[in-house]
Amino acid sequence: MSRAFVPRGLRNCNPGNIRRSAVRYKGECDDADADGFRRFESMAYGYRAMFVLLHTYSVRYGCRSIADMIARYAPPSENDTSAYVRRVARAAGIEPHAAVDTRNGALMQRVVCAMSAVENGVPADVGEVRQGWEMFEQDMPK
Repeated sequence: MSRAFVPRGLRNCNPGNIRRSAVRYKGECDDADADGFRRFESMAYGYRAMFVLLHTYSVRYGCRSIADMIARYAPPSENDTSAYVRRVARAAGIEPHAAVDTRNGALMQRVVCAMSAVENGVPADVGEVRQGWEMFEQDMPK
């Protein structure tokens, strides 16, 4: 497969298609792509950034459910947010409006795998997601 046909999130090692902002993440490359999406050194760093961002949504912005988090992550002005929420909730095995503990590794890895699949159109590499979680967990305040 030609590199041109690889989804942007995979080309950029940014499986969540996180846009550039003032926040810097570990493993982030200095340059974003031409459309303003971040690039990471590895997929694991890209997944770590997703875990950090979702945890920040919970702690700083009071997003308690997948529906709340995804509404902020993929707003209706740019996405079919309700379809995104349904796909992630179904794949993660949770109710869309159920409270989510962003420190629950098993749950969050399922959530991020599902989000990556929505963002890129291909299943996530579970090993890379696990590596991202382990890096996030090492940095998470106890």
